Amino acid sequence: MLEILGLVAFGLALYTLNASRNSAQKLGDEVMRLRQEVEALKAGGVPLAAAAPAEETAEAATEELPEPPAEEEGFSSPWAAAQADEAGKGRSIFGGDTPAVPADAVAASETAEETVAVPPAAAPVRPKESFESRIGARWAVWVGGIALALGGIFMVKYSIEAGLLSPAVRLSLAALFGLVLMAAGEFVRRRTQPLIANAFQNAMIPGVLTAAGAITLFAVTYVAYAFYAYLGAPAAFVLLAVVAFATIGLSLLHGQALAGLGLLASLLTPALVSTSEPNPWGLFGFLGIAWLATFAASRIRRWQVVPALANVGMALWALLYLSQADTVEVLPVLLAMLVLALGHGLLWPGSITADEMPAPTGASSGDPLDRLFAPPAVAVSLTGALAMLFPALMLAGKVPVVASADYGFVAVVLALALLGALRCWAIYPAVFSAVGAVAGTVAMSAMPVGLFIDTLGVVAPPTLDGTTLPVPVLGPAPVLGSVPVGLLLALAVAYAAVGLAAVRLRLAGSGLFAAIWSLLAPAVPLAILAISFLTFGNLSFDLKHGLLAVVLGLVFLGAAEAFSRGRQETDGVFVPQWALAAGGFAFLVLALHALTDGLATTLGIALLGAAAVFATRLRRWPVLPWLMAGAALVVAGRIAWEPTIVGAANLSKMPVFNQLLAGYGIPAALLALSAFELRRWPDMRIRNLLQALASLFLLLTAAILVRHGMNGGVLDSSVPTLGEQAIYTLLVIGASATMMSLDLKSPSPVFRYGSMAVGGLSVLSVLSAHFIGLNPYFTGELLGRWPFFDLLLIGYLIPGIAYGGLAWYARNRRPLPYVIMLALTGVALAFAWVTLSVRRYWHGEGIADWKGFLQPETYTYSVVWLLLGVALLAVGSKFDSKSIRLASAGLVLIAVVKVFLIDMSNLEGILRALSFIGLGAVLIGIGLFYQKILSGKAGTEEKVELNASP
Repeated sequence: MLEILGLVAFGLALYTLNASRNSAQKLGDEVMRLRQEVEALKAGGVPLAAAAPAEETAEAATEELPEPPAEEEGFSSPWAAAQADEAGKGRSIFGGDTPAVPADAVAASETAEETVAVPPAAAPVRPKESFESRIGARWAVWVGGIALALGGIFMVKYSIEAGLLSPAVRLSLAALFGLVLMAAGEFVRRRTQPLIANAFQNAMIPGVLTAAGAITLFAVTYVAYAFYAYLGAPAAFVLLAVVAFATIGLSLLHGQALAGLGLLASLLTPALVSTSEPNPWGLFGFLGIAWLATFAASRIRRWQVVPALANVGMALWALLYLSQADTVEVLPVLLAMLVLALGHGLLWPGSITADEMPAPTGASSGDPLDRLFAPPAVAVSLTGALAMLFPALMLAGKVPVVASADYGFVAVVLALALLGALRCWAIYPAVFSAVGAVAGTVAMSAMPVGLFIDTLGVVAPPTLDGTTLPVPVLGPAPVLGSVPVGLLLALAVAYAAVGLAAVRLRLAGSGLFAAIWSLLAPAVPLAILAISFLTFGNLSFDLKHGLLAVVLGLVFLGAAEAFSRGRQETDGVFVPQWALAAGGFAFLVLALHALTDGLATTLGIALLGAAAVFATRLRRWPVLPWLMAGAALVVAGRIAWEPTIVGAANLSKMPVFNQLLAGYGIPAALLALSAFELRRWPDMRIRNLLQALASLFLLLTAAILVRHGMNGGVLDSSVPTLGEQAIYTLLVIGASATMMSLDLKSPSPVFRYGSMAVGGLSVLSVLSAHFIGLNPYFTGELLGRWPFFDLLLIGYLIPGIAYGGLAWYARNRRPLPYVIMLALTGVALAFAWVTLSVRRYWHGEGIADWKGFLQPETYTYSVVWLLLGVALLAVGSKFDSKSIRLASAGLVLIAVVKVFLIDMSNLEGILRALSFIGLGAVLIGIGLFYQKILSGKAGTEEKVELNASP
């Protein structure tokens, strides 16, 4: 076991050391490049008096810079490049100024450059490391470290097998060997030349020796506790912690890899030492101290990987405890999470501001988005935010099973939010605080309000031995209380306050961060308040949720006013204004749902949107008109949820003048009024959108009133009759004509394309409903007792005339294909009316298909179709409508096909002869008619040509 533990631990140490990189080596390359440039200047004949001051000044400036982080940490620090850039500008990224190059030195250097034109020296290419260097300088170190560890392990193993030494002596010698290794590492570090340390950083002998010693001491302590019981649990825990913390402390001298080894040791210590009575206070107290020690070392040396790993380790321990502990204590976990929040805010990344953070490679240093997502934000803030988010969500999932879990969840979420608000780089804590707040509220709301198991008073049937057993049943008394609604409301208020403070703090420095917080500040409290209201509130009237929504709505509208002061319309899109104003409006909409019900809520939302439109007279905010569009969408959602507005039981059965007229008609009128109010508004998109919404709501109003009236004052899901569908068709035709008129009076793309879209949809509805789905021939619906004033009149003839009138009105105003489509639809409806009227004449008010066809009926169809074709031809000629004339030709063609294919086989005697005689007479008449028309047109054209000739 000792050999395996030693090999695994030492392998981990060597792996982390091998993963490191040396940025100090880059510094050495830079010094070499500068020396080569100086030599090139000297070789070009530049006087030494001119070159020396600049060189001395550069050396002095280099000495004044803060010591670059030792690169034995193994990971390139982004501050190294930033320091070099800022040093040239005379400023340090850590605050304060560094001595700049004197003016006389610069002048001397410029004179030298003017005197002798020396081509710029190319950056020296680093030669590829030789195989000899790898073998002798790197692999020898690694293999030597492994050999030392194996030698100690084999010595202990031999002593055990030979029985030469007692366990206590063996462990003492192993511990002494570990201390000797660590002392040797320190001795070699002090004697190692800097050039060697820089060139072979990831194979530094001091770091390898120190890591080997630390692993040895850790293994000795654990073996003394676990295998020989020389140490009790408290003593072993303390000694392992001392080794871990000592390793972290030595990492300041030996690099980030050793810090990772110390962190690993500290995270393994609680798992290796077990007690019969686990103490969560001791566990998280130790983990918190280890985490702080790791972060402090990382803060000093500007490490990025080790603190991220520390966050991951803390999160794993918290999740393991919350999921596996028999009895969960919330306070230790909560304090550990607060330590994480304070550590990120105070220790990392120290005094670095957003403007001083380096941009990623290849990105512009002035792009705030790049700065927010540059290290350390990605590595440290992401893992830190997740390390607090997951325990918070697990606490929310344990409500109400674990006492105070809800308070722990709220505290962690607010700690995340405060960190995201106060630290300019903490974009991930800001976003994850919002995710945690909403997701945790959903989890808390979805939890059962109590345990309803009661075992008293119910007895099972007797068993074989005559005994009885109690049977658990569901009872009415909960064991635990429900989720405290007041705590959720307090969370909403606190998050709103933190969000507004963050917008105020970041508005001047980071516009992007302020924009993000302006979105989170209203969205998260609104989601919490809405979830609480829908889950725990009284949906008819809830004073607590309603008043809080009103207060928050007014607060956010006031914040939008405060942050918008001094801004002009030409300044571009101001995201905080849009987000805060929309958030305040959304809170007022939620307040209406909490304080009102039914028709009052629907009308209140529409009035609130109209008030936002009229508020443009006081404030020219671009967001205000769009609030009316949002209100219309909410009203549409309420209508989709409850088409009766007030509920089916409360809906009046009086036609037209009922709650539907107000619930549908007033929002339509307010939308039209808002569009008229915005007639001079610079943004035409919102005016067009409101016009479209007004048209839609007007159609909905008419359709729902027809539905209500045709079904005896009841709205149900039954299929409409042909009469009801015909009224819908007439309404749509009228809407298309109305929008066309509005477009001609005041051109608008909404009315222009909307009229054609409505007309096209109505044609599809006619084809599917009038001809197929609701056709009395297929459905068997009775037509009524009166022969002409029946269902066919309203279902076919009147819509056909309406389509003909719409086509005539659209001539020369809409595209020709659209006009032809309308005309052909009217002709098709007229054809259906004539055909079905013939069937009614022979069969009465019931014209179902199962009755078959009579011979006189078949002959009548031919006569009527021919007469209808002639009539259409006359109408087309009267109005010079080519589409109607083509329709008449098609109808005559149908009659011809019917006579030759159907009448010839089905008719007999005089009917067959009359059918063909009539067909021939009509066709000859049509031919004469066309000849006359064509001859007249030809004569007119010829007369025009003669008059035009000289």
